[in-house]
Amino acid sequence: MKERKLERLEKKINYKFNNKKLLKNALTHKTYAFEDETPLEYNERLEFLGDSVLGFVAAEQLYQSNKYFSEGELTRRRALFINNKFLADVAKEMDLGKFLLLGRGEEIQKGNINPTNLANALEALIGAIYLDSDINKVKEIILNHIFAKNSQL
Repeated sequence: MKERKLERLEKKINYKFNNKKLLKNALTHKTYAFEDETPLEYNERLEFLGDSVLGFVAAEQLYQSNKYFSEGELTRRRALFINNKFLADVAKEMDLGKFLLLGRGEEIQKGNINPTNLANALEALIGAIYLDSDINKVKEIILNHIFAKNSQL
């Protein structure tokens, strides 16, 4: 992936990666990785990590800003922010699909607008930022770019 393309995404999310390989891995779909001559890392492991980081940040924010909510209400509201539809919508607003590395078949199937691919890539991006920085920086990015537009958090 071209450096300028990566820099455009970094500018969009207001974060400059120290380790560009983490960013590229976050954007690499397994179909692209499997088509490459040398095996590449792809985003599923980062997606796993990012999902957990996202859930933690959402839970902490809900807990701190809604001291009268019951556990059930906190859980219900957290689910609003860690589901694929919400994450895919955020990824679409960020134009994250433009940055995905997809295999030929996935490109033909318009994988760059597939909601599952978008949500997964966003979670992977969160995981990559967490590994590249720390919980405070990733929390700032999540709150400013993912949860900022939703008043229910």
